[in-house]
Amino acid sequence: MAFLTFLYSVKNELILFLTPLLLLPLPLVIGTQVAECGYVIILMAVYWCTEVLPLAVTALLPALLFPLFGIMESKDVCMQYLKDTNMMFVGGLMVAVAVEHWNLHKRMALRVLLIVGVRPALLMMGFMGVTAFISMWICNTATTAMMVPIVQAVLEQLNTSEAEMPQIFSSDEQVQTSETDNKADSQTEKQNEGQGLEVVTSLDATAEVVRHKEAAERRRMCKGMTLCICYAASIGGTATLTGSGPNLVLIGQMNQLFPENGDIINFASWFGFAFPNMIIMLTLAWLWLQFVFMGFNFKKTWGCGAVKTEKEIAAYNVIREQHRLLGPMSFGEISVLCLFILLVLLWFTRDPGFVSGWATDIFNSQAEYVSDATVAVFVAVLLFVLPSKPPRLCSFRTHSFDMAPHQTAGPTPRLLTWKVAKNKFPWGIVLLLGGGFALAKGSEVSGLSKWMGDQMAPLQSIPPWAIAIVICLLIATFTECTSNAATATLFLPILASMSQSIGINPLYVMVPCTLSASFAFMLPVATPQNAIVFSYGYLKVSDMVKAGLVMNIIGILCITLAINSWGKAMFHLDSVPAWANATGV
Repeated sequence: MAFLTFLYSVKNELILFLTPLLLLPLPLVIGTQVAECGYVIILMAVYWCTEVLPLAVTALLPALLFPLFGIMESKDVCMQYLKDTNMMFVGGLMVAVAVEHWNLHKRMALRVLLIVGVRPALLMMGFMGVTAFISMWICNTATTAMMVPIVQAVLEQLNTSEAEMPQIFSSDEQVQTSETDNKADSQTEKQNEGQGLEVVTSLDATAEVVRHKEAAERRRMCKGMTLCICYAASIGGTATLTGSGPNLVLIGQMNQLFPENGDIINFASWFGFAFPNMIIMLTLAWLWLQFVFMGFNFKKTWGCGAVKTEKEIAAYNVIREQHRLLGPMSFGEISVLCLFILLVLLWFTRDPGFVSGWATDIFNSQAEYVSDATVAVFVAVLLFVLPSKPPRLCSFRTHSFDMAPHQTAGPTPRLLTWKVAKNKFPWGIVLLLGGGFALAKGSEVSGLSKWMGDQMAPLQSIPPWAIAIVICLLIATFTECTSNAATATLFLPILASMSQSIGINPLYVMVPCTLSASFAFMLPVATPQNAIVFSYGYLKVSDMVKAGLVMNIIGILCITLAINSWGKAMFHLDSVPAWANATGV
């Protein structure tokens, strides 16, 4: 027993040092570049799954091992770590950091909750809708961390004094019984006393049953209200390219593996495909969580024909008070909101697909000089240029921005400072994306991608829709154990090679893989947002597994519907495009 305890205490060290040793036969015995590249990929897959090293550090291994094995020159490997996709991520996340820094996301969330009200079903819809929308633009983890305390405060008000209600009811009945007894004669009084004791005992038993039932209902509602936040954050992140890591990995791998793809995946085209899927999945998730944790009592959960209780009014007042504490919108908040809207508009109108965008004729008539990354960096730079307070000329005119007169000493602070950006920006994901691009390039150069594709040639006899479903099941299971972005990084190059070997459009399998990588619903350790919700103590692992299993099924069904309906029309999935046969080598 002591030996097993010791082994468990050093398991990370054992995995860290034994894995490369056990895999050594690949480069030493077989000795081909395919085997050497396979060694690197398997080693990184084990490290990513077990997290014995930080994910970003594991992503640096290609820069070390590819040159040592002679697969790629160091300068060529290192160039993969800062591609166009990384710059789009950096620019988009800078804007998200500014939105978070100015509390714009919290103001938006509270305003929507004030509109939808505090009826349980509508409140859950409000929480899920707000969380999904914010996580489209801001880190899913940050969105969850912001929303869960709001949920906690509302739940506390909804649950206040419910436990004491049966006791009050029982005491009132006892008082009424004793008053009735005093009015009777002595003989009748003795009989009534006995009957009163029986009534009180019966009422106590009834009150106890009611108390347990209401306590169970409160616990289930708390579970549902908190669980809906992490689910909505994961679902909402799929709707935009910058919303989650797997989406960024997809566009980067597409540009890496198929450089002639004609920008088929950009911000507008991805949003057009993924946003309807997100809405359908969010609606089904809302209905499923209601069914599991609150039931379909329309009078109770929707408030049909019911008057607001004091607890619901108190919960509404909590939301209103938190919104009031934010105060009026400052000049900085308005400026960040305008820049955020500008970024989204420029992304959508750069190359919408069905019409020429603003960049098509002005900048991109000869080549694609301006991309989504250019737009993101432009708006990110503006955050460091524009002031967070009105200019001096405006300071004496307006007092509507809740500001003191402009300070005479010191420079005007900008909307975003480098200190804030440096502390809040998830730098590790940049290296993780870069490591994925390096892996994909190494697989192409070494011939590993072609070899893996050839091994999957027998799948040609299986219908593409069936292959997509199997891939969704595989990825949804795998992503429960490892990082979402790491999962997409490992599987997308393999699926791209497979699609070339069996003669189908690469997007038919790569898009379902990307979306499924975000469906980590079953375990607390699957994503940071799951861990945040689980840490509040309402949920057990069994609760997440039970609800998450059906959520995975819902996700797979929604992806199957999307990819075989409007996805086919948008991406022309019925045919194999010319760019699918031209690789980046």
